[in-house]
Amino acid sequence: MAYVVGLMATDGCLISGRRQLNFKSADESLVKTFLTCLGRPPTPKRRFGRTDKPHYLTQFGDAAFYDWLRSVGLMPRKSLVLGAIAVPGPVFLDCVRGLLDGDGSILNYWYDGGGKAAGRRYEGLTTRFVSGSRSHIEWLREALRRVLGISGNVAAPSPGDKCWALNYAIRESCVLLPQLYPTDEVPRLERKWMLWKDYARRHGHPATLRERSTAGGRSIAG
Repeated sequence: MAYVVGLMATDGCLISGRRQLNFKSADESLVKTFLTCLGRPPTPKRRFGRTDKPHYLTQFGDAAFYDWLRSVGLMPRKSLVLGAIAVPGPVFLDCVRGLLDGDGSILNYWYDGGGKAAGRRYEGLTTRFVSGSRSHIEWLREALRRVLGISGNVAAPSPGDKCWALNYAIRESCVLLPQLYPTDEVPRLERKWMLWKDYARRHGHPATLRERSTAGGRSIAG
């Protein structure tokens, strides 16, 4: 359920006055996973907006669930005002995985070195969370610092953008991501999981906590 809370805090919407819940994503599989976690038939509706690309959504009434989500920190029209989310410590990282799958990104890229490293190519990995609410990003950064000892970097909105970003580079991503994927069976958005899994395999890092335990707390390559 904590994973669902993370999804609702990003791609979800509480509809005031009607006490209904709406969840929408460009990824059909994510909406299906959301519904499956709630014990509902995984049958999202497909809609087309101003472009030819479809999006997928579900909307339903559930007054008890609506009120419970309000009690843990979600609210209607939350984009700019969302703050802390009250999830218990043992499931906090499941909620963070939902935040990542909703509005976050795992970025794997190559870049050219400069200065003395000119002419060399380097591989980068960044785990990024975004939100229109600065207080939510600051809460998440502090909570992850407290739980995992990672600091990240907060980036203010760029011109023409309204979102704050919390970024974790390679070293801290390799601490964070196995914690978000304790096993390869947890509910997740498959394409983000595969980005991390492929990077981890190529660089000898455990992709999950289960793999890290099997490797005796060391990297697979070690």
